[in-house]
Amino acid sequence: MPEPVTQWLAQWRDGDAAAGDRLVAALYPELHRLADRLFRHERIGHTLQPTALVHEAWLRLAGAQAPAAQVRGHLMALAARVMREILIDHARSRGRGKRDGGQRLSLTQVDLPAESPGVDLLDLDAALARLEDVDPERARLVELRYFGGLSIEETARALGQSPATVKRHWQSTRLWLYESMVAGQDARPGSGR
Repeated sequence: MPEPVTQWLAQWRDGDAAAGDRLVAALYPELHRLADRLFRHERIGHTLQPTALVHEAWLRLAGAQAPAAQVRGHLMALAARVMREILIDHARSRGRGKRDGGQRLSLTQVDLPAESPGVDLLDLDAALARLEDVDPERARLVELRYFGGLSIEETARALGQSPATVKRHWQSTRLWLYESMVAGQDARPGSGR
């Protein structure tokens, strides 16, 4: 039997607004934890707060109709992507860059080398855009794992791959992402570079 979130998603897509209300109420704590995690490495005094990020993300995600997500993991990945876009839009609108102490994220959550410095949010976005150009599936993997907080097994289900394949791709992709952000390299993930 599908979990209630899956049922509410289907009901919401079928036009039941009350199912959307139940869905957001059920997922709000999880969405807030996701926003808190994204803010953990933001600069002190950030003008946007996790609660506002959750609300803005939900408004963008839900819009006038239910999102196309089929299951909880997919919906959380979509929410994470929207939150990332909001933070990037915010960074751009504030005119922040590397030279002026812009927003910094740590990549320790993606198991990169411990000595990796904080990374500019705009650099991270640029690296993900390059990754999406060379390997869209690997970019989705990063969104699901890093921004969506999905486990290896949940990511494997979302991508229709085995956990072993996801684990192997995750390892090479996170290293490529690190190299891309630190050195600006555009090598294909998993190519040994």
